[in-house]
Amino acid sequence: MIRINLLPLRTAKKQESVARQIVILVSGLVLVIAIALALLFMQNRKIAELKQNIASNKAMITQLDKKIGKINNLTKLRDQVKNKLDILAQLRKNKTGPASRMSELSDITPGQLWLDAYREAGVNIKIGGLAFNEELIAQFIRALEESPEFENVELVVSEQKEVADTKLKRFDLNARIETAKPAQAADKKTKKSK
Repeated sequence: MIRINLLPLRTAKKQESVARQIVILVSGLVLVIAIALALLFMQNRKIAELKQNIASNKAMITQLDKKIGKINNLTKLRDQVKNKLDILAQLRKNKTGPASRMSELSDITPGQLWLDAYREAGVNIKIGGLAFNEELIAQFIRALEESPEFENVELVVSEQKEVADTKLKRFDLNARIETAKPAQAADKKTKKSK
């Protein structure tokens, strides 16, 4: 019987198989490492882009916060002005006494007529001034009569007076403070505006 020693052949095949497995294992490891590095690179790129987006968004938020702050300041200022205007409107609505009469006088005094005296004693009023002509004085008296603040307006004195080489008319008026009820005074103002 002939004996063939197959042992070295089996060992060679085993060594060849082990070498092949090592090559496959090493190439698999290299492939896995390459894929992992590619994924890591892509993730780092995404992270860098996100960080850049975050930085630009923070800068935009800072700018918008500044604009919002300015808008809030303007809103506060607008509210303050509105409150002040409301207070002024309320004060104008509630004004009475000499302040309202002086305001009325200011509104009805025609141009080229100047008041230089105003005295109140109880319900009696004395008004004095200068005008360019009698027509302006008559216009002023009519305006006083139509006013809700004054009644019984009488011309006391009207005389010519020279001031700085200009001939003017000096006048003095007597009147009474209107004693009508507020509703009647409002009706009188309504009729005046028509």
